[in-house]
Amino acid sequence: MTPLLLQALPIVHVLLGVLLAAWTLAFLLRIVLTWYPQVDMTKGAWPLIAWPTEPVLVLTRKVIAPIGGVDVTPVIWVGLISLFRELLVGQQGVLSQILLRSAQAVA
Repeated sequence: MTPLLLQALPIVHVLLGVLLAAWTLAFLLRIVLTWYPQVDMTKGAWPLIAWPTEPVLVLTRKVIAPIGGVDVTPVIWVGLISLFRELLVGQQGVLSQILLRSAQAVA
């Protein structure tokens, strides 16, 4: 790996971890909001949650219809994002292992 890439990797690792954690939190809030269908997602602070989540939920709803009137797509995305986060930046994740091995090579 090039030295420039190795210098940028810790920053990418942290930013990706924070981004995926924030996205997970947004989807968890969407799960709670499915219990309150009367909430207007265009008013107050709700657009901050709807803006990053709604595009992927719309696409997923086309593939997975509500089950018994319950929208399960936010739950599916929480699971997928958690999986991606663990595979990429988790303790045994790909980026974590590259960082660990590069630190061992320098030492």
